[in-house]
Amino acid sequence: MQRKHSRITPAVGVLVLVLAGSTPATAEYPVAGTDPSQRPVGAPRITEVVRGPDWYERALTGISRPYPQSLRFLEDQGNWYTPFIHAGMPGRYDLRGWLSQ
Repeated sequence: MQRKHSRITPAVGVLVLVLAGSTPATAEYPVAGTDPSQRPVGAPRITEVVRGPDWYERALTGISRPYPQSLRFLEDQGNWYTPFIHAGMPGRYDLRGWLSQ
């Protein structure tokens, strides 16, 4: 059986090379973590946790009272991304009713 070659493959390869060559080699901001034993000078720091008045309401969407003890982690949730407070997949996977509102 003969294998057919795609004409798209070389074009995709060239596109990848062009895009890789067009990205800058240095970043504007310091990269924290390249030397784990030392924090780079000027690396950003989280100094306070900022939650708007509706943050807990949004985080607890679709969960009825009394809230389970397992959700106590929300008290320690910092300013980083967490998928727990964002809508997930639709349909039968939308257990908390995020997408049906």
